[in-house]
Amino acid sequence: MHPVILALVPLIMVLASCTTADLGVESKVSPSRYGDADPQYFGHRHPAKHPVHGVDVSKWQGDIEWDKLRQADIAFAFIKSTEGGDHRDERFAEYWREAKRAGIPRGAYHFFYFCRPAREQAAWFIRNTPNDRSALPPVLDIEWNHHSKTCKKRPKPATVRKEMAVFLDIVQAHYGKKPLIYTTVDFHEQNLEGHFANYQFWVRSVADHPDNVYRQRDWHFWQYTGTGRVPGITGDADINVFAGNAQQWKEWLAHATRRN
Repeated sequence: MHPVILALVPLIMVLASCTTADLGVESKVSPSRYGDADPQYFGHRHPAKHPVHGVDVSKWQGDIEWDKLRQADIAFAFIKSTEGGDHRDERFAEYWREAKRAGIPRGAYHFFYFCRPAREQAAWFIRNTPNDRSALPPVLDIEWNHHSKTCKKRPKPATVRKEMAVFLDIVQAHYGKKPLIYTTVDFHEQNLEGHFANYQFWVRSVADHPDNVYRQRDWHFWQYTGTGRVPGITGDADINVFAGNAQQWKEWLAHATRRN
């Protein structure tokens, strides 16, 4: 081997064993408490800084080992119950029962369908979702469904908000708990910015911190990935964080599970 190459070997070996942090280079993948098939960079305000994590699930998660989720410090779960006025998630009853058995606080969500009156959708949700005193507040999942084969309708913002109010009022009256609102960046910008300030929001933001992309909006839950990896779920998982610390979570949980 050439003498110059021999002299460089020790340096090459040292560099090979270094991480980007060792070299003073900032990693472009934010640290995560759990795995992720497509990790993103959130800068210094990354999700791992939040101590309280949870999941949201539907039938697409298949068989779930709820005890493993609990052992992995999953603190809450939002479970899909219904969609529109005639669809119910076939795994809901199982997930609802098993999450409670495992000691994971859980709430149910309804996926809104823009080709069905809100009053009918609220009635369908109530018909299929138990009125459980221990449950988290119900959730209205309101977003554009880009993949819907049966409903391409996009009502005007005023109509969207009017229908939302109908659904929220009916559901709150039945369960005695003020619902949460789940939404996405584009839907919020087009329909919700500056509205529903008296509701708590659960926001989706998988490429940037929600404070950077949701204007005029405080949030309580942040869905930061749809490609997460958590013990107990095979394949992609939606992972979320609660906005506060562990003590604030305990206080929020105590209040949220109390009927109005």
